[in-house]
Amino acid sequence: MADNIFKTCDSNLDNANNITKLIQCISDKNEALNSDLGTGVDKFYLLFAGTLVYFMQTGFAMLCAGSIRSKNAQNVLLWNLLDSCGGAIAFWSVGYAFAYGGDDMGDKTFIGNKNFFLVEDETEHQLWFFQFAFACALSSIVAGTIAERCKMSAYLCYSVFLVGFVYPVVAHSFWSTNGFLSNTTKDPLWGSGAIDLAGSGPVHMTGGVTALVMAIILGPRKGRFYDEAGKPLEFPHKFPAHSVVLQFLGTFCLWFGWYGFNPGSTLTISSRNMGNVASLAAVNTTLGAAAGALSALFTESLLTYRLTGHVIYDTTATMNGCLTGLVAITAGCATVYPWAGFVIGIVAGWLYLAGSRLLIKLRIDDAVDAIPVHLVGGMWGVISTGLFSNGTLIAAAGIGSDKHVGWFYTWSSNGDFTLLGIQLLAVLWIFGWTSVTMGSYTWVLNYFGLLRVDPLMEDVGLDLSYHDNAAYNHEKIDPKKIDELSVSRSVKKKRSGDGVRAEDDVSYDEE
Repeated sequence: MADNIFKTCDSNLDNANNITKLIQCISDKNEALNSDLGTGVDKFYLLFAGTLVYFMQTGFAMLCAGSIRSKNAQNVLLWNLLDSCGGAIAFWSVGYAFAYGGDDMGDKTFIGNKNFFLVEDETEHQLWFFQFAFACALSSIVAGTIAERCKMSAYLCYSVFLVGFVYPVVAHSFWSTNGFLSNTTKDPLWGSGAIDLAGSGPVHMTGGVTALVMAIILGPRKGRFYDEAGKPLEFPHKFPAHSVVLQFLGTFCLWFGWYGFNPGSTLTISSRNMGNVASLAAVNTTLGAAAGALSALFTESLLTYRLTGHVIYDTTATMNGCLTGLVAITAGCATVYPWAGFVIGIVAGWLYLAGSRLLIKLRIDDAVDAIPVHLVGGMWGVISTGLFSNGTLIAAAGIGSDKHVGWFYTWSSNGDFTLLGIQLLAVLWIFGWTSVTMGSYTWVLNYFGLLRVDPLMEDVGLDLSYHDNAAYNHEKIDPKKIDELSVSRSVKKKRSGDGVRAEDDVSYDEE
């Protein structure tokens, strides 16, 4: 476009007979240059933000590896790598098409149906990369919950199914111009549509629900809630994290990556208005994280003091409170004022502590507490957006209607229950769709014995069982268990009249 304008202007300048034509040509040139520059800046911004989001994979990997026992660290690291590998193929082939394909049709649809394998010439590749990073983050949420007891094959199958089908349907409903909850469609639901800028619902809550159903079907780790005879323990057994250092590294990597996750979800930055929106998102992201961490830290300390008389500063509660605050502020980071972002973070810290305790009471084993962080935090993020979103900020961000504001503004803005009602509907939709699809899929894997590892492998650790070496050399594992595993893998030679025949005599069926 710019090249054509330049040629036309240069021709006009050569034959200019009056000052008006000269000024018009200069104006056309400047407008073309500014348009190209703005497009380039927006594309670079999305690539940069996507890189930050993808760096969150490092955070997930370090947090998961540090939170579990060292005999399983290498295995969960490989899982996180497979999230990216399997997720990339799934999202390239079908996931992106299901999420955003067919946006030019105009009518509301359940799922996209265009641009499989990115064959369309008009594909915005920077947008695909940004959304791919989101999908990978979603997949890695589940890794920590089901760590130490899930089969490799089952994990890869789950990851591909989640990124290729389950998540794209949710993303389509929220962010496609054809989604039934989308606020950018021609006729948004109830004149508003749901507001979730960066994915408290589509990303984090979807991952949290998946983690919940898989944890329930998979069952707890050996010795967590039941003894060897299957009798419930009076007090659940804790498996201490093998590296608090890795936990902290993972937490800071995730917080850092969130500055691509939330501000980057504005998708553009070249205008002053969108620059302001992205800046507000960054501020709220910071306040949500800080408030969540402090809320969880001091509340846990107070509860412990009331029970024991001693003040303990729980690092795990602090880190997960921080992450829950980040999850919660993700939906409304561009539509709430900073004071509201602070309040959302405070409540998120409390909800994390309540959710973590509820899991233990229900005997649901979550190795890294991903369920209270992402499911509970994601739900609160979607709902709080329906409480605190301001009409002026909604209009500036362009993601909804300023006629339907957060419930706490209804009295001053003559508003109504519309936005909060849609947000509650969105929560029910995510929970229903994800639990049914992933629950059914996981049940099938479990029914055919493809989900959980053999008890012996769980005792020895998945590092030795799957990779034949350990992430660390210092942990002592019962030699009898290692010998038993070795024997179970041995190949017995049985002689027959025709010669020697080798047969695998394995005590567990992995594939």
